[in-house]
Amino acid sequence: MQDLELHKKLFINFLRTEKSLSENTIASYGLDLDKFLGYVSEVKQIFSVGKIKDETVNDFLNFIYGSDNKLNKKFSPKSVSRKISALRTFFKYLESENIIDLNPMESIESPKTSRLLPEVLSQEEIEKVLSVQDVNDKLGLRDKALLETLYASGLRVSEAINLCTGDIFFEEGYLRVLGKGSKERIVPIGNTALEYVTLYIRNSRSILKNKKSFDVLFLNFRGNKLSRMGILDIIRKNCLSAGIKRNIHPHTFRHSFATHLLQGGADIRIIQEMLGHSDISTTQIYTHIDKDYLIEIHKSFHPRA
Repeated sequence: MQDLELHKKLFINFLRTEKSLSENTIASYGLDLDKFLGYVSEVKQIFSVGKIKDETVNDFLNFIYGSDNKLNKKFSPKSVSRKISALRTFFKYLESENIIDLNPMESIESPKTSRLLPEVLSQEEIEKVLSVQDVNDKLGLRDKALLETLYASGLRVSEAINLCTGDIFFEEGYLRVLGKGSKERIVPIGNTALEYVTLYIRNSRSILKNKKSFDVLFLNFRGNKLSRMGILDIIRKNCLSAGIKRNIHPHTFRHSFATHLLQGGADIRIIQEMLGHSDISTTQIYTHIDKDYLIEIHKSFHPRA
Protein backbone atom coordinates (compact mmCIF):
# COMPACT_ATOMS: atom_id res chain seq x y z
CA MET A 1 0.00 0.00 0.00
CA GLN A 2 2.99 2.31 0.54
CA ASP A 3 3.61 2.52 -3.22
CA LEU A 4 -0.02 3.43 -3.87
CA GLU A 5 -0.14 6.04 -1.10
CA LEU A 6 3.16 7.58 -2.21
CA HIS A 7 2.00 8.09 -5.79
CA LYS A 8 -1.36 9.39 -4.62
CA LYS A 9 0.38 12.02 -2.46
CA LEU A 10 2.69 13.01 -5.33
CA PHE A 11 -0.32 13.25 -7.66
CA ILE A 12 -2.27 15.46 -5.22
CA ASN A 13 0.78 17.70 -4.90
CA PHE A 14 0.96 17.86 -8.72
CA LEU A 15 -2.69 18.98 -8.89
CA ARG A 16 -2.07 21.67 -6.29
CA THR A 17 1.24 23.06 -7.57
CA GLU A 18 1.25 22.37 -11.30
CA LYS A 19 -2.43 22.40 -12.23
CA SER A 20 -3.45 25.03 -9.64
CA LEU A 21 -6.82 23.36 -9.04
CA SER A 22 -9.13 24.51 -6.26
CA GLU A 23 -8.99 22.72 -2.91
CA ASN A 24 -12.56 21.45 -3.42
CA THR A 25 -11.61 19.85 -6.75
CA ILE A 26 -8.44 18.36 -5.25
CA ALA A 27 -10.46 16.94 -2.35
CA SER A 28 -12.86 15.29 -4.84
CA TYR A 29 -9.95 13.70 -6.70
CA GLY A 30 -8.57 12.46 -3.38
CA LEU A 31 -11.85 10.85 -2.33
CA ASP A 32 -12.29 9.09 -5.69
CA LEU A 33 -8.70 7.84 -5.60
CA ASP A 34 -9.10 6.61 -2.03
CA LYS A 35 -12.06 4.45 -3.10
CA PHE A 36 -10.15 3.02 -6.05
CA LEU A 37 -6.82 2.42 -4.30
CA GLY A 38 -8.63 0.93 -1.30
CA TYR A 39 -10.37 -1.54 -3.60
CA VAL A 40 -7.11 -2.32 -5.43
CA SER A 41 -5.19 -3.11 -2.23
CA GLU A 42 -7.91 -4.77 -0.15
CA VAL A 43 -9.85 -6.73 -2.78
CA LYS A 44 -7.27 -7.28 -5.51
CA GLN A 45 -4.21 -7.42 -3.25
CA ILE A 46 -2.31 -5.14 -5.65
CA PHE A 47 0.15 -2.79 -3.97
CA SER A 48 1.99 -1.20 -6.91
CA VAL A 49 0.57 1.20 -9.52
CA GLY A 50 2.61 -0.60 -12.18
CA LYS A 51 0.55 -3.77 -11.67
CA ILE A 52 -2.83 -2.12 -12.18
CA LYS A 53 -4.35 -3.27 -15.50
CA ASP A 54 -7.49 -2.31 -17.42
CA GLU A 55 -9.14 -5.46 -16.02
CA THR A 56 -8.50 -4.07 -12.53
CA VAL A 57 -10.25 -0.82 -13.39
CA ASN A 58 -13.17 -2.65 -15.00
CA ASP A 59 -13.55 -4.87 -11.94
CA PHE A 60 -13.59 -1.77 -9.74
CA LEU A 61 -16.28 -0.13 -11.89
CA ASN A 62 -18.37 -3.31 -11.78
CA PHE A 63 -17.88 -3.37 -8.02
CA ILE A 64 -19.30 0.13 -7.51
CA TYR A 65 -21.71 0.29 -10.44
CA GLY A 66 -22.40 -3.06 -12.05
CA SER A 67 -23.40 -6.62 -11.26
CA ASP A 68 -20.56 -7.12 -8.79
CA ASN A 69 -21.73 -4.31 -6.51
CA LYS A 70 -21.64 -6.00 -3.10
CA LEU A 71 -22.28 -2.70 -1.33
CA ASN A 72 -25.86 -2.64 -2.60
CA LYS A 73 -25.32 1.05 -3.30
CA LYS A 74 -26.34 2.69 -6.55
CA PHE A 75 -23.97 5.14 -8.19
CA SER A 76 -25.34 7.40 -10.90
CA PRO A 77 -23.68 7.47 -14.34
CA LYS A 78 -22.56 11.01 -13.54
CA SER A 79 -20.86 9.81 -10.33
CA VAL A 80 -19.12 6.98 -12.17
CA SER A 81 -18.02 9.36 -14.94
CA ARG A 82 -16.45 11.61 -12.33
CA LYS A 83 -14.52 8.68 -10.85
CA ILE A 84 -13.35 7.63 -14.31
CA SER A 85 -12.24 11.20 -15.00
CA ALA A 86 -10.22 11.21 -11.76
CA LEU A 87 -8.58 7.91 -12.69
CA ARG A 88 -7.78 9.12 -16.21
CA THR A 89 -6.03 12.17 -14.80
CA PHE A 90 -4.16 10.05 -12.24
CA PHE A 91 -2.86 7.49 -14.73
CA LYS A 92 -2.06 10.15 -17.32
CA TYR A 93 0.10 11.80 -14.66
CA LEU A 94 1.83 8.47 -13.86
CA GLU A 95 2.44 7.91 -17.57
CA SER A 96 3.90 11.41 -18.08
CA GLU A 97 6.26 10.82 -15.15
CA ASN A 98 7.36 7.45 -16.65
CA ILE A 99 6.12 5.65 -13.55
CA ILE A 100 3.99 3.27 -15.64
CA ASP A 101 4.57 1.90 -19.15
CA LEU A 102 0.96 1.20 -20.10
CA ASN A 103 -2.04 3.34 -19.22
CA PRO A 104 -4.90 1.06 -18.02
CA MET A 105 -7.50 3.76 -18.77
CA GLU A 106 -7.02 3.72 -22.55
CA SER A 107 -9.74 1.11 -23.13
CA ILE A 108 -12.14 2.41 -20.45
CA GLU A 109 -15.27 4.22 -21.63
CA SER A 110 -17.37 6.55 -19.52
CA PRO A 111 -21.11 5.83 -19.17
CA LYS A 112 -23.39 8.15 -21.10
CA THR A 113 -24.90 10.80 -18.89
CA SER A 114 -27.91 12.97 -19.51
CA ARG A 115 -27.09 16.63 -19.02
CA LEU A 116 -29.70 18.12 -16.73
CA LEU A 117 -30.60 21.75 -17.22
CA PRO A 118 -29.82 23.80 -14.12
CA GLU A 119 -32.62 25.28 -12.02
CA VAL A 120 -33.20 28.97 -12.70
CA LEU A 121 -35.46 31.66 -11.29
CA SER A 122 -37.54 33.78 -13.65
CA GLN A 123 -36.93 37.52 -13.65
CA GLU A 124 -40.22 37.96 -11.80
CA GLU A 125 -39.14 35.46 -9.12
CA ILE A 126 -35.80 37.24 -8.74
CA GLU A 127 -37.65 40.52 -8.21
CA LYS A 128 -39.78 38.88 -5.50
CA VAL A 129 -36.76 37.42 -3.69
CA LEU A 130 -34.93 40.75 -3.79
CA SER A 131 -37.88 42.64 -2.32
CA VAL A 132 -38.49 40.75 0.95
CA GLN A 133 -35.50 41.92 3.02
CA ASP A 134 -35.89 44.39 5.86
CA VAL A 135 -33.04 46.76 5.00
CA ASN A 136 -33.52 48.61 8.31
CA ASP A 137 -32.28 45.46 10.08
CA LYS A 138 -28.50 44.85 10.02
CA LEU A 139 -28.85 41.22 8.91
CA GLY A 140 -31.66 42.07 6.51
CA LEU A 141 -29.44 44.68 4.86
CA ARG A 142 -26.60 42.14 4.67
CA ASP A 143 -28.92 39.61 3.01
CA LYS A 144 -30.07 42.25 0.51
CA ALA A 145 -26.48 43.20 -0.39
CA LEU A 146 -25.44 39.53 -0.68
CA LEU A 147 -28.37 38.46 -2.89
CA GLU A 148 -28.07 41.53 -5.11
CA THR A 149 -24.38 40.77 -5.56
CA LEU A 150 -24.96 37.09 -6.36
CA TYR A 151 -27.52 37.96 -9.01
CA ALA A 152 -25.67 40.98 -10.40
CA SER A 153 -22.33 39.19 -10.83
CA GLY A 154 -23.06 35.46 -11.07
CA LEU A 155 -20.51 34.58 -8.40
CA ARG A 156 -19.88 31.04 -7.19
CA VAL A 157 -20.70 30.66 -3.50
CA SER A 158 -16.98 30.22 -2.69
CA GLU A 159 -16.23 33.47 -4.50
CA ALA A 160 -18.91 35.34 -2.56
CA ILE A 161 -17.63 33.91 0.73
CA ASN A 162 -14.07 35.08 0.03
CA LEU A 163 -14.96 38.47 -1.43
CA CYS A 164 -13.22 41.32 0.39
CA THR A 165 -14.05 45.01 0.60
CA GLY A 166 -10.81 45.73 -1.28
CA ASP A 167 -12.10 43.67 -4.21
CA ILE A 168 -14.88 46.18 -4.92
CA PHE A 169 -14.08 49.01 -7.32
CA PHE A 170 -16.98 51.35 -6.65
CA GLU A 171 -16.14 54.08 -9.16
CA GLU A 172 -15.43 51.64 -11.97
CA GLY A 173 -18.39 49.37 -11.14
CA TYR A 174 -16.71 45.97 -11.02
CA LEU A 175 -15.46 43.24 -8.68
CA ARG A 176 -12.07 41.53 -8.65
CA VAL A 177 -12.84 37.85 -8.17
CA LEU A 178 -10.50 34.98 -7.34
CA GLY A 179 -12.09 31.96 -8.99
CA LYS A 180 -11.27 28.28 -9.50
CA GLY A 181 -7.58 27.47 -9.68
CA SER A 182 -6.78 30.90 -8.19
CA LYS A 183 -7.62 32.54 -11.53
CA GLU A 184 -8.42 36.21 -11.15
CA ARG A 185 -11.14 37.84 -13.25
CA ILE A 186 -13.00 41.12 -13.43
CA VAL A 187 -16.81 40.99 -13.12
CA PRO A 188 -19.25 43.93 -13.50
CA ILE A 189 -21.60 44.39 -10.56
CA GLY A 190 -24.12 47.09 -11.50
CA ASN A 191 -25.45 50.17 -9.75
CA THR A 192 -28.25 48.55 -7.73
CA ALA A 193 -26.00 45.95 -6.12
CA LEU A 194 -23.30 48.57 -5.51
CA GLU A 195 -25.85 50.81 -3.81
CA TYR A 196 -26.83 48.12 -1.31
CA VAL A 197 -23.25 46.93 -0.79
CA THR A 198 -22.34 50.54 0.08
CA LEU A 199 -25.24 50.78 2.54
CA TYR A 200 -24.34 47.40 4.04
CA ILE A 201 -20.69 48.38 4.58
CA ARG A 202 -21.70 51.68 6.16
CA ASN A 203 -24.70 50.66 8.26
CA SER A 204 -24.41 46.91 8.89
CA ARG A 205 -20.91 45.55 8.39
CA SER A 206 -19.56 48.32 10.60
CA ILE A 207 -21.68 46.85 13.43
CA LEU A 208 -21.06 43.16 12.67
CA LYS A 209 -17.28 43.31 12.24
CA ASN A 210 -14.76 42.44 14.95
CA LYS A 211 -10.95 42.22 15.19
CA LYS A 212 -10.94 38.93 13.26
CA SER A 213 -13.20 40.09 10.42
CA PHE A 214 -10.23 41.50 8.52
CA ASP A 215 -11.28 42.66 5.01
CA VAL A 216 -14.00 40.00 4.46
CA LEU A 217 -17.12 41.60 2.95
CA PHE A 218 -20.03 39.39 3.99
CA LEU A 219 -20.10 38.56 7.72
CA ASN A 220 -22.34 36.49 9.97
CA PHE A 221 -23.83 37.80 13.20
CA ARG A 222 -20.61 36.91 15.06
CA GLY A 223 -18.48 38.96 12.70
CA ASN A 224 -16.97 35.90 11.00
CA LYS A 225 -16.86 35.00 7.32
CA LEU A 226 -20.15 33.50 6.12
CA SER A 227 -20.04 29.73 5.47
CA ARG A 228 -21.57 27.84 2.54
CA MET A 229 -24.37 26.64 4.81
CA GLY A 230 -24.85 30.18 6.08
CA ILE A 231 -25.41 31.49 2.55
CA LEU A 232 -27.66 28.52 1.74
CA ASP A 233 -29.80 29.29 4.81
CA ILE A 234 -30.04 32.97 3.82
CA ILE A 235 -31.16 32.06 0.29
CA ARG A 236 -33.73 29.50 1.41
CA LYS A 237 -35.15 31.82 4.08
CA ASN A 238 -35.57 34.69 1.63
CA CYS A 239 -36.98 32.47 -1.13
CA LEU A 240 -39.54 31.07 1.32
CA SER A 241 -40.50 34.62 2.34
CA ALA A 242 -40.99 35.39 -1.36
CA GLY A 243 -43.34 32.41 -1.72
CA ILE A 244 -40.89 30.29 -3.73
CA LYS A 245 -40.99 26.73 -2.39
CA ARG A 246 -38.62 25.04 -4.84
CA ASN A 247 -35.20 23.76 -3.77
CA ILE A 248 -33.19 26.92 -4.44
CA HIS A 249 -29.44 27.05 -3.75
CA PRO A 250 -26.62 29.61 -4.27
CA HIS A 251 -25.82 28.32 -7.77
CA THR A 252 -29.42 29.05 -8.79
CA PHE A 253 -28.58 32.76 -8.69
CA ARG A 254 -25.51 32.10 -10.87
CA HIS A 255 -27.61 30.12 -13.36
CA SER A 256 -30.27 32.84 -13.36
CA PHE A 257 -27.64 35.55 -13.93
CA ALA A 258 -26.30 33.74 -17.02
CA THR A 259 -29.73 32.80 -18.40
CA HIS A 260 -31.13 36.32 -18.08
CA LEU A 261 -28.05 37.81 -19.75
CA LEU A 262 -28.47 35.39 -22.65
CA GLN A 263 -32.17 36.17 -22.91
CA GLY A 264 -31.25 39.85 -23.05
CA GLY A 265 -28.97 39.26 -26.03
CA ALA A 266 -25.53 39.00 -24.43
CA ASP A 267 -22.83 37.14 -26.36
CA ILE A 268 -22.12 33.63 -25.01
CA ARG A 269 -18.35 34.31 -24.87
CA ILE A 270 -18.86 37.42 -22.76
CA ILE A 271 -20.98 35.35 -20.37
CA GLN A 272 -18.22 32.71 -20.33
CA GLU A 273 -15.71 35.39 -19.30
CA MET A 274 -17.94 36.75 -16.53
CA LEU A 275 -18.67 33.27 -15.15
CA GLY A 276 -14.98 32.31 -15.24
CA HIS A 277 -15.55 29.17 -17.34
CA SER A 278 -12.35 27.87 -18.92
CA ASP A 279 -14.33 25.89 -21.53
CA ILE A 280 -17.08 27.43 -23.67
CA SER A 281 -18.97 24.09 -23.64
CA THR A 282 -19.68 24.64 -19.92
CA THR A 283 -21.32 27.97 -20.69
CA GLN A 284 -23.31 26.60 -23.64
CA ILE A 285 -25.66 24.77 -21.25
CA TYR A 286 -27.43 28.15 -20.94
CA THR A 287 -28.22 28.21 -24.66
CA HIS A 288 -30.39 25.13 -24.04
CA ILE A 289 -32.20 26.95 -21.24
CA ASP A 290 -32.72 29.93 -23.54
CA LYS A 291 -34.17 27.71 -26.28
CA ASP A 292 -36.63 26.23 -23.78
CA TYR A 293 -37.58 29.76 -22.74
CA LEU A 294 -38.17 30.80 -26.36
CA ILE A 295 -40.35 27.72 -26.98
CA GLU A 296 -42.34 28.48 -23.83
CA ILE A 297 -42.89 32.10 -24.91
CA HIS A 298 -43.89 30.95 -28.39
CA LYS A 299 -46.45 28.50 -27.02
CA SER A 300 -47.83 31.09 -24.63
CA PHE A 301 -48.26 33.99 -27.05
CA HIS A 302 -48.37 32.75 -30.64
CA PRO A 303 -52.01 32.49 -31.84
CA ARG A 304 -51.42 29.22 -33.71
CA ALA A 305 -48.94 27.52 -31.34
